[in-house]
Amino acid sequence: MKTRVLVTLSLFAAIGAVLHMVMPPFYNGMKPDMMLIMMLIMMFIGIMLFPSLKNVTLLSIVTGILSALTTNFPGGQIPNIIDKLITAFIFYGLFLLVKKYAQNIVVATVLVVIGTIVSGTIFLTSALIIVGLPGGAAFTALFLSVVLPATLFNGAATIIVLPIVQAIFKRSNFITA
Repeated sequence: MKTRVLVTLSLFAAIGAVLHMVMPPFYNGMKPDMMLIMMLIMMFIGIMLFPSLKNVTLLSIVTGILSALTTNFPGGQIPNIIDKLITAFIFYGLFLLVKKYAQNIVVATVLVVIGTIVSGTIFLTSALIIVGLPGGAAFTALFLSVVLPATLFNGAATIIVLPIVQAIFKRSNFITA
């Protein structure tokens, strides 16, 4: 793995971690996972910009650990790690299916929206099985109040962030694709 790719992926993870820590909770102590919102966007952008199994593996592990360390969800450490590991590889698989079109902002946004729904579903399901949901909240209530708003935010943020990242990388000759 090239050092500059490693540094870039680390920066993406760090941005997500900082944003995750400052995001206030929405419902029953849960908040849209800023690690997910920015890190999923950043993780997804990292996967789209540097699509390799090594990068996906590294990014999913780092994101899972950072998210576990910064979660406010009671007992959410293990579900965060499980979620990020599975979500990264599902996203990578989806990306490979549409790789030819993935630089298109609409296609990339749809991928991020699907990835966010997958991530939220995996997180809530694993949390329900491992530690239960906080305050006896129903899966549907948390999905509607946390996952769907995060999905909308991720879609909107992708439309803003991806073209900026692509322009910076093209101008710096960091990537050619």
